[in-house]
Amino acid sequence: MKIITTNRRARHEYQILEEMEAGIVLKGTEVKSLRAGKASLQDSYANIRDGELYLHNLHIASYEAGNRFNHPEKRTRKLLMHRREIDRLDGKIAERGLTLIPLNLYFADNGYVKVTLGLAKGKKTHDKRHDLAKKDADREIQRTLRERY
Repeated sequence: MKIITTNRRARHEYQILEEMEAGIVLKGTEVKSLRAGKASLQDSYANIRDGELYLHNLHIASYEAGNRFNHPEKRTRKLLMHRREIDRLDGKIAERGLTLIPLNLYFADNGYVKVTLGLAKGKKTHDKRHDLAKKDADREIQRTLRERY
């Protein structure tokens, strides 16, 4: 598994309740650009429309040698999951007001591009501060343990 890009802000901004893997429908120049590592998950999200799962605002840079066959950089891309999984997600999103956030974009062992989606709930400001304080405390503990031994 080769990770292309990670959405680092997602775990800061959202509380991830569940993670799942989905395939993604791409064009040829998009795959070539991804192999060069030119993608960004910032501000991207997934939603369900007409019983199908779509990924919005995923930025894949244009392929330099793509000439007229190049792709639009921020087009909406279809995600591939089983019907039961999509229906289950649709129920959770509608019922609890959750959202689908892409966490990782990577090449699977078989060469296909996969995206890890997180079923997420937005954090409040005080939750973010609490997480940062906990992270700082853990870092300080690790530092003192290293110095001690």
